[in-house]
Amino acid sequence: MNFFGQKEEQPAGPDPVFAAKTEMEMYTDLFNKISASCFQKCASRKHKDSDLALGEMSCTDRCVSKYLEAQEKVGVILQKANEAQAAQQQNLADMQTGMGMR
Repeated sequence: MNFFGQKEEQPAGPDPVFAAKTEMEMYTDLFNKISASCFQKCASRKHKDSDLALGEMSCTDRCVSKYLEAQEKVGVILQKANEAQAAQQQNLADMQTGMGMR
């Protein structure tokens, strides 16, 4: 009950604030991993310039592109696996319901 004595209704779906925070944390983690990995591979530590050289910039572009492409492929595979698992669980529940009806 709330302050006015009325029953509070809970949202039917997931909490949007929690979903937004989780998504932001995931993107921050992804950015940090890309930054660390691509900087280590592409940035030369020999020079004292604050700007990247042309070769370093193109290497970084390719690195980020490959990293994001790999993440997308993994996401698709995981989504298919989750869908297959959900279908398998539904089939199992249907079988259990069917056996319980007899």
